Amino acid sequence: MSHRAKISGPVKITAIEQILRGENTLNRLAKTLGIKNSSIRQWLQTYQSLGPIGLLNTSKNAAYSQELKITAVQDYLAGGGSYMELCKRYGIKSTKQLRNWILKYNSHEELKASGTGGAPIMTNGRKTTFEERIEIVRFCIENQQDYTQAAQQFQVSYQQVYSWTNKYLKSGMDALQDRRGKRKLEEEMTEIERLRAQNSLLQAENRKKQMEIDFLKKLKELERGPF
Repeated sequence: MSHRAKISGPVKITAIEQILRGENTLNRLAKTLGIKNSSIRQWLQTYQSLGPIGLLNTSKNAAYSQELKITAVQDYLAGGGSYMELCKRYGIKSTKQLRNWILKYNSHEELKASGTGGAPIMTNGRKTTFEERIEIVRFCIENQQDYTQAAQQFQVSYQQVYSWTNKYLKSGMDALQDRRGKRKLEEEMTEIERLRAQNSLLQAENRKKQMEIDFLKKLKELERGPF
């Protein structure tokens, strides 16, 4: 296959799923398709970040809000992870996109919303209960810290999800409490309710960690595979 040939989305999906099932190797597929190994690694990262739909060649898959761009860039500049890790965290299709946003941000250029399609992201937050915040954080962790999906699922702002999730990861469940106003104090939760909430969050963390471990093992196996 010519290196100029455009590989369709369905072919990319089939290739990646063959790799993940252990039916083919990264090196063998690269030779068969006439492309570089790095291209298939990028497909793998996109698949992990956005799922199979991320590999389809449609403009609907690339909608990014201004808020998401700025948050992702600031997270990187604060040492929040590598390009690949942040793309996976924020559902960004490629590391090239993130690098371009960082260059613009450092050059004091405005990062505007881009792409078409996709559900709109709420920019204004809403009041939530302690129990809701726990459920939102649990959902976010289970879905690979997909802040956009969690915001859409629970109709809260992207920034709220980002803030709650990171507060929990840094300081634990008590960091999700909100003592403002005269709302019912979270301390009034029974001990059983608190234990259930903590257990739910810990289970979500453990599932996320196991998924990451399994993926890294699979990636190492693929890279060691025969030509």
